[in-house]
Amino acid sequence: MELPWVRLWRDGGRFENEGAFGYNVKASVKRPGIFIVLLFVLGAAAISGAAQNVADAVARVPELEAFHEVIFKIWHEAWPAKDTEMLTQLIPEIEKGFAKLSAATLPGILRDKQTAWSEGIQKMKRIIEEYKVAAGAGEKEALLKTAEDLHTQFENLVRIVRPVMKEIDTFHQELYMLYHYYMPEYDAEKITSSTTELIKRMQALNEAQLPPRLKGKQQTFDQAKKSLNTALAQLQEAITDGSDKETVIAAIESVHTGYQELIGIFEK
Repeated sequence: MELPWVRLWRDGGRFENEGAFGYNVKASVKRPGIFIVLLFVLGAAAISGAAQNVADAVARVPELEAFHEVIFKIWHEAWPAKDTEMLTQLIPEIEKGFAKLSAATLPGILRDKQTAWSEGIQKMKRIIEEYKVAAGAGEKEALLKTAEDLHTQFENLVRIVRPVMKEIDTFHQELYMLYHYYMPEYDAEKITSSTTELIKRMQALNEAQLPPRLKGKQQTFDQAKKSLNTALAQLQEAITDGSDKETVIAAIESVHTGYQELIGIFEK
């Protein structure tokens, strides 16, 4: 059987499309070359969309990483030496970096951090204004204090973006795709493969140890992991049993809730 797009190539693009690519219109392409361009555009769009999905699943803000360059100069060079002249000279670089940072868009995986991020950006803006006032007035102690505050606020923003543990981040990356893409589309094949991958990543999370600074949360963390494991097992069971759409979605929601409860431990 000859495929429709093969016949389109053969006939120079003049035939009534019989459903190729889901359309039922007369092809208006007059020569094969234009049709090739059409295929290229469609392919490029698909690749671009897939790349965006991947980018949205990574907890990273490039503008914040770039801003670290001036923060490094402030905290590791000027501030230890109490070099207020250098701190003053760095103002244009601070302003340029902050302009980009304040306009940055969080990736989709950090959408639940948007409020904290926006509040953090506003606080940094106030600190920078105080920094500039102190520098303009020649108030050395005040300038050193605001430089310290600026460094502290930078670290606060980093904590919003950076996960507590790499195992949590890895788990969240897969959960993000399941919850925000595969579930809304109800792509059964991807839901199944994503659940299998989550179980695998959960095993790594189960074996992970909290850093020393968070050891006081170990018991609560272990209990949250236990609940998340249970939710994952229920999702796997729903898929294996061939449960209906509503049951599977409810199970995915439970996994998502379990993750939120786990990560919430470190936000208190």
